[in-house]
Amino acid sequence: MAIATVNPATGETVQTFDPLSPADLEDKLARAAAAAATYRLTSVDDRIGWLRAAADVLDRETDDVARLMTLEMGKTLSAAKAEATKCARALRYYAEHGPAFLLPQPADAEAVGAKQAYVIYQPIGVVLAIMPWNFPLWQAMRFAAPALMAGNVGLLKHASNVPQTALYLERLFREAGFPADVFQTLLISSGEVEKVLRDRRVAAATLTGSGPAGQSVAAIAGDALKKTVLELGGSDPFLVMPSADLDRAAEVAVTSRCQNNGQSCISAKRFIVHAAVADRFEELFAAKLAALVVGDPMDEKTDVGPLSTSDGRDDVEELVADAVGKGARVVVGGSRVDGPGWFYPPTLITGITPEMRMYREEVFGPVAALYRVPDLDAGIALANDVDFGLGANIWTNDEADRERFIRDAQAGMVFVNGMVTSYPQLPFGGVKDSGYGRELTDLGMHEFMNAKTVWIN
Repeated sequence: MAIATVNPATGETVQTFDPLSPADLEDKLARAAAAAATYRLTSVDDRIGWLRAAADVLDRETDDVARLMTLEMGKTLSAAKAEATKCARALRYYAEHGPAFLLPQPADAEAVGAKQAYVIYQPIGVVLAIMPWNFPLWQAMRFAAPALMAGNVGLLKHASNVPQTALYLERLFREAGFPADVFQTLLISSGEVEKVLRDRRVAAATLTGSGPAGQSVAAIAGDALKKTVLELGGSDPFLVMPSADLDRAAEVAVTSRCQNNGQSCISAKRFIVHAAVADRFEELFAAKLAALVVGDPMDEKTDVGPLSTSDGRDDVEELVADAVGKGARVVVGGSRVDGPGWFYPPTLITGITPEMRMYREEVFGPVAALYRVPDLDAGIALANDVDFGLGANIWTNDEADRERFIRDAQAGMVFVNGMVTSYPQLPFGGVKDSGYGRELTDLGMHEFMNAKTVWIN
């Protein structure tokens, strides 16, 4: 894929970028290694100040960077503004709480025969971040804020269709006052990632992306004995039980499935509804989906913009066609929007069976699959009958249902009567084919730090 800004609403190529030459890439790696040697010695107070300054810059530039994200990947302008604001909050969160995460942790010195024993957390150096296009600012910031607070240095290999957002991130941290080369963007192809990851100056990597991309990065990193954190998408269940507030559940179901034009790893994708309330929920869900406005993502009245690429829309169409060809029923939507751009309407499909690809594969677009189940046991079994395990929702006012789902849902995150989302205050990550490791909170910071044992006698 060319490194280029292509407007998904029109299909127009806005700007192309030359990839780094081998000499330029070597220069950036050398500069990152040099920066790591000195940045690790900077004071915590300095890092706090730089993080806060970056948040201030982002607040001032929210409108501009929001328009840039909308131009590059098609998210609605309102969603892009919210994403920029969320990033500023994350920067301030780590400025406020990061120092506590870096404090030495005391151990039982007497038990280990020492006068003193404790654990200190130290940065590991240069970390490669391989990021996707769907939340081009937030997903990079989820790594950058804790990494920079920890004293690590970042190299960002962003998706090839959001190069301007990637370059903005580098400028943001420089403008905030961080030392030169502490955070650099690498405009390189996917084929160059292995070379960077194997370089001895790079200590670790984090990736958000597809399963095959995660397998590739994990294999290379394993061969090179380097730590990785992987977030590889999901097919989150949204279980609705008879005691649920159906109106609220249907409202949140629409938001979850169609946020970011349906292109979110933690969007609910499989709506598993108890048979006693399934007809009513389907009616509410379908009506709310049909009422959404599909159109120009720069228009504040638009609810759903285009998919990010033509290939992405083709993938969605193929999954829908496969399901319909094998007997599924389209309730709402189900065919592309005519005209320029890569639009696909909010769609509801029912009658999904295991031989259909949609049963197991993640649909990265505004397509919801509705299932009917006779009881909670069947609902949990269906929720777990995929290879993914990122997030999971249950809607119920029954405490026994809630506790059973929390216990048995195979997921890294469970939300009860609410939409799965990410907060700096909560760990983010999954199980099974959704990856391993955690982002955000102290866990996300410590993933790329050396927990060094200290024993003194």
